[in-house]
Amino acid sequence: MLVETTSIPGVLIVTPKKFGDERGFFSETFRASALSAHGVTHPWAQDNHSMSGKRGVVRGLHFQAPPRAQAKLLRAVHGSILDVAVDIRTGSPTYGRHVAVELNADNWKQLYIPVGMAHGFCTLTDKAEVLYKTSDEYAPETEGGLLWNDPALGIAWPVTAPDAIVNARDASWTILDKLQSPFAWAG
Repeated sequence: MLVETTSIPGVLIVTPKKFGDERGFFSETFRASALSAHGVTHPWAQDNHSMSGKRGVVRGLHFQAPPRAQAKLLRAVHGSILDVAVDIRTGSPTYGRHVAVELNADNWKQLYIPVGMAHGFCTLTDKAEVLYKTSDEYAPETEGGLLWNDPALGIAWPVTAPDAIVNARDASWTILDKLQSPFAWAG
């Protein structure tokens, strides 16, 4: 399992190995010890499966505030997505910056997103299925968000606002300059 750091401390790209033969393939998609070597030691509380039926679906940018904050480990098992993590930890040297990684069924990459990030993705194919682990269970009373297309974030989304398929909630989140982040950089 290859684990790579990114330009934002704590955000990791995880690429499991695939072993194939005439029957298909085998892949160990999660190993706690491989992630713990990079500081990821929390337990996982929930697994989620998301399916988007069309290209241009935008989900996010979401977070859960403490005490129910969530780290996530995502992978696309069908289709392709652009997965984005935005640092919203006040005092962080990378506050307001993002990491964007294409996750798809061919490149087999996963993205680990620590607590303190707003997270979202855009589908790059007509059908995309994403599996992800979270470090805490869904708690809607702690949910927050950041407007996905806030120009201050500088995210090169593969879809324009008029063409994006976004639900009303995600289209109404605040912009970074008005965000009262519940997260602080721990250093």
